[in-house]
Amino acid sequence: MVTMTYRDAAIRAVREEMTADPSVWVLGEDVQAGGVFGQYAGFVGEFGTERIVDTPISEACIMGAATGAALMGTRPVVEMRFSDFALCATDELVNQAAKARYMFGGQARVPLVARQPIGLWFNLAAQHSQSLEAWYAHIPGLVVATPATADDNYHMLKAAIRADDPVVYLEHKELWGQEGTVDDTAVLPPFGKARIVRDGTDVTLVSWSRTVQEASAAADLLAEDGIAAEVIDLRTIWPWDRETVLKSVEKTHHAVIAHEAVRTGGFGAEVAATISELGFSSLKAPVMRVGAPRVPVPYAPNLERETHVNAAGIHQAALRCINHG
Repeated sequence: MVTMTYRDAAIRAVREEMTADPSVWVLGEDVQAGGVFGQYAGFVGEFGTERIVDTPISEACIMGAATGAALMGTRPVVEMRFSDFALCATDELVNQAAKARYMFGGQARVPLVARQPIGLWFNLAAQHSQSLEAWYAHIPGLVVATPATADDNYHMLKAAIRADDPVVYLEHKELWGQEGTVDDTAVLPPFGKARIVRDGTDVTLVSWSRTVQEASAAADLLAEDGIAAEVIDLRTIWPWDRETVLKSVEKTHHAVIAHEAVRTGGFGAEVAATISELGFSSLKAPVMRVGAPRVPVPYAPNLERETHVNAAGIHQAALRCINHG
């Protein structure tokens, strides 16, 4: 076990995979300088400019080149800088990379990782702050990963690089500097396996990415009310772990789903619908959802705070759920 930051865990994961497999390489804007968040610090000195490749400022070009290179047998790690900017590469990712395996009858694979930093971070305003994971979960052929801890960022990024299908890898910007313990001897976890952060018997709190921390803090507030909340980190939202969530709801009879993304059309709706369809007999109250309002993320700090999904909001939603009727 070692202690490191969320960012350093990812650096170590990419470095180890590049060292072990010469087909792994990195491309994107400013990666030779270490990346906008320092995700590739020192890499160009270790691996050279043939494997750490700076690109033009064109997300479509970056993703298109990566898709072609992946089809030819390499494993590109694609740096998109911000998930908002990755929308410029939607055709290459959604219509090409995600569809190639199906359209070629399984004879082709696109083993690329599209790293897309997500979420609110130091007043970056409407074009640098979005969480768009639900968009990608809608697309057949894509794996969608949302690591919430340093340990998961280490193991899941290694698993993503080794995967034979395109992985949209969403790292929350506010987590970069947060420390955690990393078990570098553990077996890589399979995609689609949730993590039970905290056991409980009265209400199930389901979340992913940075909002897992808010859900855990909400569980502390609920404990002060005499309510034992079970906190589940989905880790990947496609595939997602229905079995763990439904088993938890069968025990607690109440469910709240919380995410930083806009509530309208968020992936929480998919989780809520699944619980209602497959776990209805276990419920004692309607499933509650907590998400951001459907507004552009403001630049002003006081207004941005109004869009935050926080522990207090999750706490109140859980109380409404438990006290329903």
